[in-house]
Amino acid sequence: MSQSILLLSSSRAGDTPYLSHALPMLEKIMSPGSRWLFIPYAGVSISYDDYHQKVVEALGGLGCQLVSAHETPDPVVALEEVDGVIVGGGNTFHLLHELYRHGLVEAIRDKVNNGMPYIGWSAGSNVAGKSIRTTNDMPIIEPPSFEALNLVPFQVNPHYTDYQPPGHNGETRADRLREFTCVDPLSPVVGICEGSAIRRQGDALVLQGELEAYLFEGTTQKQPIEPGSDISFLL
Repeated sequence: MSQSILLLSSSRAGDTPYLSHALPMLEKIMSPGSRWLFIPYAGVSISYDDYHQKVVEALGGLGCQLVSAHETPDPVVALEEVDGVIVGGGNTFHLLHELYRHGLVEAIRDKVNNGMPYIGWSAGSNVAGKSIRTTNDMPIIEPPSFEALNLVPFQVNPHYTDYQPPGHNGETRADRLREFTCVDPLSPVVGICEGSAIRRQGDALVLQGELEAYLFEGTTQKQPIEPGSDISFLL
């Protein structure tokens, strides 16, 4: 069955309100009256209640219902009762740890592979890839595995930027992703800038937004991907 996946780089673009830049993309997937399971587990310094409410308010104009996984007795059962799953950003290690703890890794993968729409941003996009080995986050907790949902057969690096503050001598993001490709030259990485997204519909994969993305794979380093590009070759 055709997959329907939207992987947003971020919850904001510049100084715009929370998720407002993504509404035109979201409304093409989240039909009025549909029910969605919200996964808040990437939230660490915000309570799950507050996180849920924040997303409900941001998406209120779409006319959808969001049920938060933390309010359900069994999130796997709750997944059977909704039309789609939406995974928020925060800390990727904590998110994946909790997905494993609640038995949601295989459950979400099976549902999405059988047609359930998936939306994620930041950490929620990270876990949609093969693994979380290209996340930007600090490993504040150790999940059972770095293997993730594998909804797309490549690595995702949200919030991509090569900005280096004056006087800062640490590695850039491109340096870090080059290190990954030295260790695993056969796993492509797509770095998506804030405000951009990767949209998968079946066997079609497109870069959405107004900014370039960048491909890292083996000896290919920081190859620009133009906005609107068909990148289905990665599937």
